[in-house]
Amino acid sequence: MLDTDTLRTFITVAETGSFSMAAGRLCKTTATISYRIKLLEENTGVSLFYRTTRSVSLTPAGSHLLSQAREWLGWVDGMPGELQQVKDGVERQVNIAVNNLLYCPIAVASLLAWLCERYPFTQFHFSRQIYMGVWDSLLHEGFSLAIGVTGTEALGNPYEVEPLGAVQWLFVMSPDHPLAKETAPLTEAQLRRYPAVNIEDSARTLTKRVAWRLPGQKEIIVPDMETKIAAHMAGVGIGFIPRTLCLPLIARGDLVSSTIPSMRPSSPLSLAWRKYHSGKAVQDIVNLFTQRQPEITGFLTLLDAPQS
Repeated sequence: MLDTDTLRTFITVAETGSFSMAAGRLCKTTATISYRIKLLEENTGVSLFYRTTRSVSLTPAGSHLLSQAREWLGWVDGMPGELQQVKDGVERQVNIAVNNLLYCPIAVASLLAWLCERYPFTQFHFSRQIYMGVWDSLLHEGFSLAIGVTGTEALGNPYEVEPLGAVQWLFVMSPDHPLAKETAPLTEAQLRRYPAVNIEDSARTLTKRVAWRLPGQKEIIVPDMETKIAAHMAGVGIGFIPRTLCLPLIARGDLVSSTIPSMRPSSPLSLAWRKYHSGKAVQDIVNLFTQRQPEITGFLTLLDAPQS
């Protein structure tokens, strides 16, 4: 009843809006096309087309069948390639978590273009995570690989890590902020009067961490680094921003940097992946990073090179 030839005939009629045009496209007679559609309607027990003397159009049932038929035929057509990938040890799906600090749409698109060319039947899912949320995705949510986990040591035995480098931090604020007028080294008492602007850790299972906040200090939570930088420039609050992002803004006069009693140390970040049961796609991504190939350099722009 719903064999592939019949479904292809149905889709072609729906797309052309004409039995005769569908016949021409499929190199069949109009009578053959009409008979196949009539038989399909009899077997399903519903009318799939409204018919006029000049054209045909889909009924609600026909519209539903069209969407389902396209999806099913796409699956059927792709199945030989998918089976070959499975045979070759290629994953059906690869979930990748990316640290908010390293996330760059162009970098993700570049890596995706490289991956999709090689693994057209693999489903790739990228997720933007913050702080311990990157590890959380890998440890507790079934992700295959994480770009930018904190530290240089694996949190669990089944994982491998490859150091990527470290983020250097500067303490910054708006040039119009009251603290920007203070010439002496800033004290904790002075800092505590003004809000710290932070991005909330996205961890769901692991303990969330706070980037920087003094005891008793007000905290403003924003969703991403772009908003955090904008809040600093607007004089909303104070805190640390990656040095690479700060320097152009400081040079332009949009931010100023200061020294505080406890400066934030550099943050080493690593690539992490499952040690066992990783497929070819994950291993190829690992190789791109370990060999510092052009396809992944967009993820590394904020990082100083790892210590040898």
